Parts: sequence; structure tokens; C-alpha cells
Amino acid sequence: MKIAVLKDSAAHEKRVAATPETVKKLIALGATVAVESGAGTGAKISDAAFADAGATVADRAATLAGAGLALAIQGPDAAGLPSGLVLAASLNPYQSREKLAAYASGGITALAMEFMPRITRAQSMDILSSQANLAGYKCVIDAAEAYGRAFPMMMTAAGTISAARVFVMGVGVAGLQAIATAKRLGAVVSATDVRLATKEQILSLGGKPIFIEDEETKAAETAGGYAKEMSDAYKAKQAALVSETIAKQDIVITTALIPGRPAPRLVTAAQVATMKPGSVIVDLAVEQGGNVEGAVAGQTIVTDAGVTIIGHINYPSRLATDASALFARNLLTFVTTFWDKEAKSFSLPEDDEIVKAIRVTHGGAIVHPGLQG
Repeated sequence: MKIAVLKDSAAHEKRVAATPETVKKLIALGATVAVESGAGTGAKISDAAFADAGATVADRAATLAGAGLALAIQGPDAAGLPSGLVLAASLNPYQSREKLAAYASGGITALAMEFMPRITRAQSMDILSSQANLAGYKCVIDAAEAYGRAFPMMMTAAGTISAARVFVMGVGVAGLQAIATAKRLGAVVSATDVRLATKEQILSLGGKPIFIEDEETKAAETAGGYAKEMSDAYKAKQAALVSETIAKQDIVITTALIPGRPAPRLVTAAQVATMKPGSVIVDLAVEQGGNVEGAVAGQTIVTDAGVTIIGHINYPSRLATDASALFARNLLTFVTTFWDKEAKSFSLPEDDEIVKAIRVTHGGAIVHPGLQG
């Protein structure tokens, strides 16, 4: 079976869906691998490196010719994809209905890898976790650069420098890594989330939990491990708590996302205005509408009060080499899991819970229950 690795053309995208390491392992399964020329450039992987790993390097048409499976970071346009192809990528399904419709009409079986269920068996295939981990690290580094002051407390003959105070809002994978990174840099870290289950995780990393503990909070997590949309009453309590906390912070990092919904608004312009001049906010949810009022996707702005708000797009791509390596390993594990060793081909069982969770188009239709209507 031929596996095609496509070059991503989306703005701000530097990652690639395979590496020489994973190409070798795919070939060892019995696959032939073709890589679109230039696919690894943004991740500092040359065409020659792919060729040395055993892949054929060619233009898109030749790469796709005869392929049964295509791997990509973000979903490519349907034009030029052969009917019957299986496509595995991050498809952003809720915001890409037209593209999904084009896949369906083109006879493409599209697999949204971000829909990977949070079950033990699928952990090593979870692209959201692998990429969010890097995003949580990088956003702290960006915040430290913009802050322009030291993170740790320093006692010198000339006097003492106070440690930076960092507040993380949203304690998923990205938030936990942000807490860990800020602590390693010497900051005093606090964090909050709607899910009480994260309290122990915050403490384990040396952070201070900031929580509203009521009956609604006890039921604030979905069966899949994601945060739920909260009531207006809860949001009012949260706003009061945030207002009290945020004014004391030097850096605020927001990471809250709700699958299929706009990002919840966590920080208002009035709350931003209470922060000290020189403070920094990083909004990791800016592409989904943003957690912070005034954050602009793709821009870093400074408010009239002197607060810097960072709204970088596609955080994992800012660490493209490492992000590509992890994404490619997620895909390798996925392909290996559903690889028929005897037939040397990729096969998706109809009754498999992973297949049911991630398959969004098949047989000429959009088939995922969450995307119907």
C-alpha cells in the first residue's frame, strides 16, 4: 500500500505529518511512502532526508498517484485528492463543514485525528495532547520574553528581585505544561479551572489552586475529559474570583477551549486594565474566538494601560521540528494499530471505537454523529 505525506499550505503552518524516523517504520510495515517535495522545509527536514529514509519525493500529483492513505497536518483542499483515499489529519471539523462536504462528494474517507477518544488505548495517538504540551511550554517562553524581567526571585548584594507571578487559566494538557514550565523558570504560579479534578494536578506541580467549589463545578467535566460550558451564575462567580486574582499577576496564560464551541470568555477588558503596566497575557484560545477580550488572532498588542496581549496563531507550529516529530509518531502509532500485516495494507474495522470516533466522511457522506444537521 502506498502512503502519501502531503505538504501543508495553511497559513502559519510549518509542521509535517511524517519524519525520516516514521517513514522508515512505515516502510518496515510493508508500505511504500511518497513525500510531497518541500513538505518538511518548515520543520527543518530536507527532501534528501526523506529520500535517504526510503521515501519517494515528488510533486503533489505524483505523491498522491496510487496512494490509499494520505497523512497531513491540516486538511488539504479536496481538489486533486483521488476518490477512495483515506485522509488522516487535523481537520477542524466544526469550522470546516464546506471542506468536509467536498471530501464526502469526492469519495474521501476523512479521519479527524483531533476526535481521538481519550481512552488508554488511544493515548499514544492523541495529537491534541502532544501538540498542546508543546504549546503550553512555548507560550511561557514567549511570555517571559515579552515580560522583559526575571522570573525567579534573586537575592543579590544590590537587593532582592521578586519572583514573577503567573496565573494559568484552564488546566488541560497545555495549562499543566505552562504551570510546570513557569515553575521551572522560578515563578510563583497559581491556576484555575472549572474541573475540580485538576486541583490535585496543580498542587503536584507546585502551583496554587484558585477554585470556586460548588455543585456545578463537581459536574464540570464531560465523559471525554473536556470542560463543559458553565452557567451564567457560575461565570459571575468566576469573574469575581478572576478580578480579585488577576490584578496581582505579572503574567496570565489562558488555555480554555470547549470542543465545537467558541472559546469561553475568561478575562474582560476591565480586568485587563487592572493589571500592572508591563504585565503580559497569552491567549492560547485566540483562534477559537479567544479567552481574553481584546486579544487579536495573529497579533501582539499593547493596551493603553501597558499590558501586552499575545495572540499567536498555531502555537505548535512555533516549535515545528519537535511538534512534527510528535505528530508523526501519533500518526505512526495509529497506522500501525490498524495495519494488516498479512495484506500489508491499512484497514479500518467498522465496529472499532476509535474508528467510530474519528471518521467524519465515508461512502460519499458526512457520517460523524456530532456533525449531522
